[in-house]
Amino acid sequence: MIVAIDGPAGAGKSTVARAVADALGIGYLDTGAMYRALTLMALRDGMAVSDGPALADLARRHPVELANGPGGVRVHVRGDDVTMAIREADVTGAVSEVAAHPDVRHEMVARQREIMRHGDWVCDGRDIGSVVFPEAEVKVFLTASVDERARRRHAELVTRGERVDLRDIRDDVERRDLADSSRAASPLVVAEGAEVVDTTGMSIGQVVDRIAGLARGVAR
Repeated sequence: MIVAIDGPAGAGKSTVARAVADALGIGYLDTGAMYRALTLMALRDGMAVSDGPALADLARRHPVELANGPGGVRVHVRGDDVTMAIREADVTGAVSEVAAHPDVRHEMVARQREIMRHGDWVCDGRDIGSVVFPEAEVKVFLTASVDERARRRHAELVTRGERVDLRDIRDDVERRDLADSSRAASPLVVAEGAEVVDTTGMSIGQVVDRIAGLARGVAR
């Protein structure tokens, strides 16, 4: 069974997807981390994030490795654990542009399909239910208001010790929404048959229970 969770930046997809996978006892694939890891490699290499073919070649030469463990998903590239580094502000600011390139998406989608070809998975991203696995048994579009998503992102960064302005975070959320929904390759859309879940005002537990309930209903 595949549970596909799509939605805009800051909707809580990764947190919810990890918890849903734990609740169902199945694997979790964080596709956003894959694009972030590629973005981090490009920035460290001084590569232009506007160069789609070069980024796709980088993805081919240095595949992102994800490992599920007791502490959550660990992300590795070129032998380095970059789990924390991919959440830094410079990566967040550039990842939408990197992910918009058709060549990059082609490489990443192929890798994601390869990983999920066997077993049961919860997977989150922007195009899982619409492009990567349109045949997923459960499709969810997770969203929240712009203000709520900005507040969550601000709280996350502050907790990690970063000094950021809430207004700047809100502007970035809106910019990423526009970039994700208007890109030519796999734009952010509500997949056919997806359940729309607005998490504004909901606890993580409530969201997880709802999605896990959908999956259990399908599995019966």
